[in-house]
Amino acid sequence: MDHSRQTYSQLIKQKALELGFAECGISQVRVLEEEREPLQKWLINQMHGNMAYMANNLEKRLDPGKLEEGSKSVVSLLINYFPTQQQADPSAPIISKYAYGRDYHFVVREKLNELLTYIQSDLSPCQGRGFVDSAPVLERALAKAAGLGWIGKHSLLINKYHGSYVFIAELIIDLELAYDTPFTSDHCGTCTKCIDACPTKAIVADRVIDATKCISYHTIENKEEAPADIQANLENRIYGCDICQDVCPWNKVITPNKSDDFKPMPGLLEMTKVEWSELSPEDYRVRFKKTAFERAGYTRLKRNIDYLTN
Repeated sequence: MDHSRQTYSQLIKQKALELGFAECGISQVRVLEEEREPLQKWLINQMHGNMAYMANNLEKRLDPGKLEEGSKSVVSLLINYFPTQQQADPSAPIISKYAYGRDYHFVVREKLNELLTYIQSDLSPCQGRGFVDSAPVLERALAKAAGLGWIGKHSLLINKYHGSYVFIAELIIDLELAYDTPFTSDHCGTCTKCIDACPTKAIVADRVIDATKCISYHTIENKEEAPADIQANLENRIYGCDICQDVCPWNKVITPNKSDDFKPMPGLLEMTKVEWSELSPEDYRVRFKKTAFERAGYTRLKRNIDYLTN
């Protein structure tokens, strides 16, 4: 193997850790042919609900080389976002942990851009592009291909050291590097805790999520009103859902991310049940600017809060 490729890969991983990423793995750009049939079956069965964009750009999803012309390597990165704090009022509506702080797209993209600049200026001239939930990328499959973990029965990537509370990002670049061994083992074993715990039975098969039954889908993505059976089983959740992750044994020993990048927004975790129920458009605008809540918007968030009182 070309020693420069090995050296570059080691330096990229070292820099990634310095920037706050928890893990970094590298895979060769290739068509993810093994993902084609499961993805097509999921779409044919309409398990993506009204997320029409999921049915677009199928070939780009399967081939990262179509996203960046001439690309040769995928640098996959994980950031642990497990929080140090919890919501203070046990009766307050529950929000997903990933939404506690500033919108992760901003946080992770800044780090991705720094890493790409480092590669281009300190290692080798190259062309590339960073991705954080912003394009048709099969990020979990790419992370697995880079040796960063396996896909759990809840369909999320699980890393041995950081569990599943991780953001996944990629740099797709035209630089040849040393590639990691894909993760091929499965450490879920016979455990079915995530499947058993889902209140809406959204995990319809091993590693298959029916979004139309998922609390996260109905409280974030779905612009229409959720079916009555979903509303009746929200278990006090108004933005996303962590139930399948909370019960996972691999998430029981995670070290929280104490970085300022992931500090909860001021006052968010202290909001009471009453404050949530009385949330006004102005309160929303001030409290949730540049947070993940902007994806749903005030009207949808208020709709979710109202579900709990109907």
